[in-house]
Amino acid sequence: MRREIPDVPPGHVRVRIAVSGVNATDWRSRSGQSTPLRFDEQVPHQDGAGVIDALAEDVTAFHEGQRVWLWDVAFGRPTGTAQEYTVVPARHAVPLPAGIDLEHGAALGIPALTAHRALTTGAAPHLGPGMLAGRTILVHGGAGAVSHAAIQLAKWSGATVVTTVSSRAKAELARQAGADLVVDYKNEDVVARVLSVAPGGVDRIVEVDFGANHSVDAAVLAAGGIVGIYSYRTGDSVPVPSPEWLVTNATISFVYTYTTAAPYKDAAIHDVNAALEARALRIGAEHGLPLHRFTLENTAEAHEAVQGNTVGKVLVVVPEGRL
Repeated sequence: MRREIPDVPPGHVRVRIAVSGVNATDWRSRSGQSTPLRFDEQVPHQDGAGVIDALAEDVTAFHEGQRVWLWDVAFGRPTGTAQEYTVVPARHAVPLPAGIDLEHGAALGIPALTAHRALTTGAAPHLGPGMLAGRTILVHGGAGAVSHAAIQLAKWSGATVVTTVSSRAKAELARQAGADLVVDYKNEDVVARVLSVAPGGVDRIVEVDFGANHSVDAAVLAAGGIVGIYSYRTGDSVPVPSPEWLVTNATISFVYTYTTAAPYKDAAIHDVNAALEARALRIGAEHGLPLHRFTLENTAEAHEAVQGNTVGKVLVVVPEGRL
């Protein structure tokens, strides 16, 4: 469908999209599984990267031609990044560091900001060199996009990172991402392997499937440890055996990046961009996150790839998008 290029209201910038990032929440929201559709028409995708081609007069922090990455573009709005142009509040655009390509920018957003929050709930809101020194972090599902970002952010911050995977191929990706110990949960004793490097337990767990992993989590979490749960299976209802968690003063936190309070979201955006500039967040198969590219016309196929649990990051390249 062809539309007129949108105008730019006060406080907004217009971005010529080069690459749009696809996440699980895109197909879930489209299907009505996560949240009901709020608009008669919805252009999908929260994440993306491109070049600012127009901005409102009251926006002074950006300039035309500036390369930016975008976050939460379609949350509460009918227009996401799966199109040539999108208009967003200026706060939702982040300057892309020099030398970082637009595909990299489009791969941030939900995965990186979710990972950041899962690593900081119940603690200081910032990550950075040395901030997790001496800590051991368990990241479940180490070949996923959020887990990949969590591994890299935790390593950048000085932590020892343990991760679980379900195959040799995924184990290699987790190692490429920087994990110190990779455990094949289908063929190894996860509790024994984790405790072999963290005898007192892990300080934090980044959790993708609490329903499947809560027994392991309870067995390996250190006293005063934190579990950050960022995903779910439809219909999940998990009984929590209180004594196992009570005696360790454990904290179980839920992470939903869209509704993260502004100060924590701002901290995440700042730190993710700093990690990006420091080359601590990397993508591509050689860094543990294979890229799968689709054209804008094949966006439906991109959604099917994500829904089918394709390993890696799915991107939609917009025409004339390699800027």
